[in-house]
Amino acid sequence: MAAIDGRTRLVGLLGHPIEHTLSPAMHNAAFNALGLNYCYLPLPVAPAELGAAIAGVVALGFVGVNVTIPHKQNVMAYLDEISTEAQAIGAVNLIEFRQNRRIGHNMDGTGFLEALRRQQITVRGTRSLVFGAGGAARAVVYTLLQAGSEVTILNRTTARAESLAAALCSAAGDVRLTAGPLDTEYVAALAAETDLVVNTTALGMTPAVESNPWPASVPYPARAVAYDLVYAPRETAFLRTAKAAGARTIDGLQMLLYQGALAFEMWTGQPAPLDVMLSELLKGRMHS
Repeated sequence: MAAIDGRTRLVGLLGHPIEHTLSPAMHNAAFNALGLNYCYLPLPVAPAELGAAIAGVVALGFVGVNVTIPHKQNVMAYLDEISTEAQAIGAVNLIEFRQNRRIGHNMDGTGFLEALRRQQITVRGTRSLVFGAGGAARAVVYTLLQAGSEVTILNRTTARAESLAAALCSAAGDVRLTAGPLDTEYVAALAAETDLVVNTTALGMTPAVESNPWPASVPYPARAVAYDLVYAPRETAFLRTAKAAGARTIDGLQMLLYQGALAFEMWTGQPAPLDVMLSELLKGRMHS
């Protein structure tokens, strides 16, 4: 790592806890690869100290910070400006400090979409199934709707799926948005007409690596791209099911990579070294 001196520009991550974050290693490797005098710091912040922490990083001259659980919603109260996407999603995961203003963004959806674009997967005019109705689902559903995909949200608690659909109905415009239960019968009825399936739940995440949101009795449609936001393990039971059926798959490290790259480029004005960043993510995942 390059020496830190009086000209080092600071960025970091606000969260609690953040012991297992891969972001500092990813960003610092990218700074070093390009010879940039930046340093990315993990910044553990208890919920009660969030306002003080925001004031602190501004006072210390930080270029910007990422924001993770549990602060993505509450941090919005301490900002001067919030992007349209972040307002619609209801969460901020990136703050830039520009001209004495605290500007909040949400790069989760953009990073999610960039992984599809990089694989030359067209979203407009498609039909998507989104499993889950939490914060990650909200970013994914909003982004898919804005990109022109019809979306059905499926969740084991149907009321949560319906609540998310109601919250995003204005973002849908003329694009169809529906909700239902994440069960075998419902998935089977929709599978044949689906182009993209996105798992935003924790099913399949270490240590419960054999759990799978896709019903075992429903054949996976080979035409439907499978996208899992879980990245530990990198190939989940859901992705193995889709791959065995001949479908294309995208793992969760891709979204993490591209949203990180977007932050890197906003802070530095330089193209992100994606190969370096992915290599560091893979090393970190193997040792986590």
